[in-house]
Amino acid sequence: MGAVEVQGGFTALYGAEPEGVWSAPGRVNLIGEHTDYNDGFVMPFALPHTATAAVRRREDGVLRLHSADLDGEVVQLRLDDLVPQSDKEWTAYPAGVVWALREAGHPVTGADIHLSSTVPVGAGLSSSAAIEVVVALALNDLYELGLQRRQLARLCQRAENVYVGAPTGIMDQTASACCEDGHALFLDTRDLGQKQIPFDLAAEGMRLLVVDTRVKHAHNEGEYGKRRAGCEKGAALLGVNALRDIAYDDLDAALARLEDEEVRRLVRHVVTEDARVEQVVALLESGDTRAIGPVLTAGHASLRDDFRISCPELDLVVDTALASGALGARMTGGGFGGSAIVLAEATDVDTITKAVEEAFAAASFTAPRVFEAVPSPGARRIS
Repeated sequence: MGAVEVQGGFTALYGAEPEGVWSAPGRVNLIGEHTDYNDGFVMPFALPHTATAAVRRREDGVLRLHSADLDGEVVQLRLDDLVPQSDKEWTAYPAGVVWALREAGHPVTGADIHLSSTVPVGAGLSSSAAIEVVVALALNDLYELGLQRRQLARLCQRAENVYVGAPTGIMDQTASACCEDGHALFLDTRDLGQKQIPFDLAAEGMRLLVVDTRVKHAHNEGEYGKRRAGCEKGAALLGVNALRDIAYDDLDAALARLEDEEVRRLVRHVVTEDARVEQVVALLESGDTRAIGPVLTAGHASLRDDFRISCPELDLVVDTALASGALGARMTGGGFGGSAIVLAEATDVDTITKAVEEAFAAASFTAPRVFEAVPSPGARRIS
């Protein structure tokens, strides 16, 4: 749904024109999975799929929310009644942003919000972060809060961690807020240092496919939290602030100090994944783009075998794509479902897509959704 439709929907709902319309994208993470909450490196880029919000200020301490994508009436909340983890519906994401802004001392006095999103839900493409960021950017503009994109991302992460109750890292919100068209974002999650890396696959005769397995995942149902706690345990046992502080060359010595096999596996994944991110950056900057394929594939093996967050559908995508000529493939996102990415020559896209669809049918899996991921702009005002 475009800006015009969202704007018209707002007016029909609330009987007044919105003060503006904003959009914020979902993201695909090229490499760097489960490193963000370990102070490590990630490399996402924004998708053309976006959350769009028409917004108008209120001065009476009331927040009204509506989604064009769901059946239901306008939800009305009082700002003074917003309490962390009291809302288990979709409204927790925009309400959490308002809560986080107010808790940080920003003078938000209410809003009417009408939302629509084309980011697939539950596909590991950060639909929730897109909603959070679009609301944060709109309120930042309307209330003239003067917050920078990195600050908005931090507040959105706090909304998801504290208000929603999902222990996610900073990557998703930063990607939605800060990515640039035609680039991947090399992000140091410790200091939020950023570098935009040119990533124009079409110009080199390649494509990056997203294969949504349609297996839904839910971060706040425990498994994500278990992995995060295990990583924190590993850091504590090794006497470092975060696993980021374990150098790749020191990994074997570090693993030898750990007796818990599960913790050893988690540590090995995070340290090697940080190294893979740096490897991909170096390859892209040197113009050797095709060489990132095996690095992506190695990342999938680590997520499958060490972090143990893959699933049969994700493994089938990767194995089938590679057997059909893909340059590289891996699961992306939090795991336990969601999406995989496939790097391929443009001439092989149809063959790979058909092979994956046929493999899913043969396995009696739900048909996957396959689309091209094109590095796109980050959050912005569109009217």
